[in-house]
Amino acid sequence: MTDERCGIQYAVGRRGVPAPASFRHWIQTSLGVLERAGGLTLRVTDEAESAALNQAYRNKPGPTNVLSFPFDSPPSWSGNYLGDLVLCAPVVAREAQAQGKPLRAHWAHLSVHGSLHLLGYDHQDAADARQMEALEIRILRELGFDDPYQDFDEPDGNPLLTHDEPQDVHVFQR
Repeated sequence: MTDERCGIQYAVGRRGVPAPASFRHWIQTSLGVLERAGGLTLRVTDEAESAALNQAYRNKPGPTNVLSFPFDSPPSWSGNYLGDLVLCAPVVAREAQAQGKPLRAHWAHLSVHGSLHLLGYDHQDAADARQMEALEIRILRELGFDDPYQDFDEPDGNPLLTHDEPQDVHVFQR
């Protein structure tokens, strides 16, 4: 994606949030591993904006870590725009701390995860989840990060995620 635009927007303070170059590197690597190209916009928000978008587009209350808005191009469109990603800074930080993950690794993971959603990957059923998670692990390893799904447990001892459980998908059309 080296020749495609990757716009980064910050609706929150930048403290503890990666620089635009980091987000671009993670997204470009994701697309490069899959031999895909396209532009996108990534917006880092606060909980209020994330909650409003989550309610408006998913009919779910409260903020969420990542939302993906794939671009549905009109027939006459000749561009290669993939869509928009929204990451909620406070949710990302809380999740990283709760899961005992480095904050930077969690930002990278959710950037990769959202990019895959824009390319049409999802985790609505177990087979799709396994495929998507395998790609995430592969891309993150290429970026120098550990497997984000490795045996992280909630404080009550229950697993955060298993490869066999379908996960709520945070992708929608506008």
